[in-house]
Formats: sequence, structure tokens, C-alpha cells
Amino acid sequence: MDVLLLSRLQFAFTIMFHYLFPPLTIGLGIVLVFLEGRYLWTKEIIYEQAARFWTKIFGLNFALGVATGIVMEFEFGTNWAAYSRYVGDVFGSALAAEGIFAFFLESGFLGLLLFGWDRVGPKMHFFATLMVAIGGIFSSVWITIANSWQQTPVGHEIRDYVVNGKVYQRAEIVDFWAMVFNPSTMDRLIHVWLGAFILGAFFVMSISAWYLLKGRHLEFAKRSFTGGLLLATVSSLAQLLSGHSNARMVSEYQPAKLAAMEGIYETENSTGLYILGWPDDESETVKYGIEVPGMLSFLVHDDFKTPVPGFDQLEETWGRPPVWITFQAYHLMIGIGMTFIGSTLLACWLWWRGTLFDQRWLLWYFVFAVILAFVANEAGWVAAEVGRQPWIVYPSLVNGELTGGLRTSAGLSEAVRAEQVLGSIIFFGLIYFLLFVLWVTLLHQKISHGPEIDEVDENDEYPSMKKAFE
Repeated sequence: MDVLLLSRLQFAFTIMFHYLFPPLTIGLGIVLVFLEGRYLWTKEIIYEQAARFWTKIFGLNFALGVATGIVMEFEFGTNWAAYSRYVGDVFGSALAAEGIFAFFLESGFLGLLLFGWDRVGPKMHFFATLMVAIGGIFSSVWITIANSWQQTPVGHEIRDYVVNGKVYQRAEIVDFWAMVFNPSTMDRLIHVWLGAFILGAFFVMSISAWYLLKGRHLEFAKRSFTGGLLLATVSSLAQLLSGHSNARMVSEYQPAKLAAMEGIYETENSTGLYILGWPDDESETVKYGIEVPGMLSFLVHDDFKTPVPGFDQLEETWGRPPVWITFQAYHLMIGIGMTFIGSTLLACWLWWRGTLFDQRWLLWYFVFAVILAFVANEAGWVAAEVGRQPWIVYPSLVNGELTGGLRTSAGLSEAVRAEQVLGSIIFFGLIYFLLFVLWVTLLHQKISHGPEIDEVDENDEYPSMKKAFE
């Protein structure tokens, strides 16, 4: 058993499970602010009832997000001690900032959000909701900054330390704001936020579509669905622009990652864009590939004829990431994103015509599309993190020479053993399986119970809609 591979699998498993919850709470936080703001503005009780319901769902996801995030803090110390020593100065400042500016804000007002409905006035409760939502966004800011610095590190110096006769290197900050606004921070931050908004919107649309299909809570479901639809449509279209900007940034600072994302083994005069395919490292080709000729050259260079470098020019300098995983995760994310753009625009058109809620097939699609939103967020993480291999902290190219950087194999703890890591993977697998069952069970209970809304009055107000779903 390879301790490096097992440690990478363990971290991937724990962070991918954890990453089910933070984007969802960020997206739902925006939904809560919108609903309570609408209630204060219009005084329509339906918005308050909707906010109370979605707050219960938010609280459940927030609790699981915090619980599953703690595990990774320990993994940094047990499995990745050499990496923690190298990035400790950078990560320490970013995580401290998250604790001061985000977590305290988020957790300080969480109790008021969850239990303050009948204890404080609507304006005070709205303020608490706003602070929790901003705290969640601030938290994503500092985590993304720390991760972005690993992808495009600047604002630091590499210094040597001698401990027991052995020389260790450590990255220390010399320009804090350069570290914060490193070349990939803003592109990656916007991409993460939009992914969270899309997930939150599709989550709301999924449950709302279910109520519409079952003829329950119709006014609540209709308003929740249309609000989620607007957020999903705007965010999906904006994500297309964000993805394009990200790809250009990656082409400049992590060219080997872009080569893996697009399966570019050999540099050609004009580089095409694959819609799908099957990269094969042995033959160094993309089998069964469907390609748009010259399109990648155009997207990166605004020119159909300027080549995008492949591994024949890059591998000796940057190394080669696992191509198949990076390629498929990247294209899965893009494919789902394009599906979201098409389906939300179609739903908006049907909504404008007044026939959206008569389309049972489309409502069934939105019931299950939330799974695609989870998959797209996870696939984006896989493409970004697997694509930076074999580096855990990317090096910089200065005057044709690589400087700094830390290979993943060099970040591993010296004392950890493969059997220990394997045992912890099995243990985490069992615990996380139980947590997942608990999450689904509690979610099912809350959705089955639904919002506290008078069914009789509601159905009298929308008799035609009720009839349409019978």
C-alpha cells in the first residue's frame, strides 16, 4: 500500500464530503436574505413563512458543514506535517482572518437566526440573517485565498531552517496583500460564489418543484421556485463568463493544468476544443473525441491560429497531472453548466408565457437537477486540485527556471504509516455514511412536514393550479 496515494485518497474523500455543505449554506444564505428582505418590503406573510422553512434547512446543513470541516484540520497535522510546516505562515494568517472576520460573525448571529423568530423584531432578525450570510461569504473568501495562493503563490519568500541538523524550507509572507490578491484569487472566488449560488438555487427549486407536483404548499412553492429560477439563470450565465476568465488565467500560470483539462498531448498550429473524449496516455491521443477546430486557441488568445502548448513542450518543466481524471471532471462540470443555462432559460421563457407550472416533465427535471448541481461543484474541485499535480504548492517560472513550490510527495508526514491511513479511511467512511444517512433522514422529515402554511386558504386561492397537478 502506497502511503502517499492513501493519504491523497483520504483527503479527497473527506473534503469532497465536506464540500457538499458549505456551497449549499452560502447559496441558502442568499435565499434567506432575499425572503426576509421581501417580507420587510411587502409585509406579505408568505415570505416570512418561507424564510422560516428554509432557515430550518439552512441550520441542518450548517451544522454538518462545521462538523465535517474539523476533520481536515487534523489531517494537515497527521498526514501532511511537511506541507503544514511549509505553508504554515500563509495558512495561519488566512485561517486566523477567517476565524476573526467570518466564523465569529457567522456563529455569533446563528443562534438569533435559528431561535430568534418570536423573540426579536423582524428588522433585528433580518440583520442577524444578513450577518450570517455575509459571514458564510467571508469564510469562503479566506479559504479560497489560501487555496489560490497554493495555485499561484506570490507575496512570500522561501527561508531555510535547520532543525536537528536537517534543513527545512518554509514559505513566509513578505507582502500580505500580494498574497491575498494573488493572480488567481478573484477568478477563483467568483467561480466558487457562483457555484454556491447555483447549488442553493437548484436546491430550492428541487423542493419547490416537488411540492408543485404533489399539489402542496402551492403559493410557497411557486414563489420559492421563481426566486430560485431567477438566481439560477443569472448565476449560470455569469458562470460561463467566469469559466472563460478562469481558463485564461490557468493558461498563463498553470499551463500543464490546461493541457490536462483539454487533453493536449502535442502542440499544434491551431488548438481545438474538445466537447467530449477519452484521453489515452499510452497513445497520447484523445480517443472518440468530438472537437471544435481552433476554438481553444480563440478562447485563450482571441486568435484561431495561435497554438496552446501541449505536454510535448510543458511536461519537462511543469510535470504532467493525471490527464484522464482532470479532463473528464472538467468536461463534466462544463457539460452540466451548459445544461443549466439551457434549462433555466427554457423555464424562464415558459414562466414568461405563464405555462411553466403546467410542464410536469420540466418540474420532474428540476426535482433531480439538484444532484447535477452537487456533481458540478465536486467536479470543479477535482479538476482544479488534480490538475495542479504533481505540485501541492505550485512553483513560479522566473527567467526560465522554476522557483519555490512543493511537490505533493514532499508534503507528506515522515511518521505516518499506510496501515494507519487505511484504518482511518475505513473509520471516516463509516462515520460519514452515518452522517449522510442522518442528513437525508432529517432533510426528508423537514420536507415532508413542509412550511407552516394554511393549506385550505392556499388551495382556495389557486384552484386552477391544484387541478392542473391532479
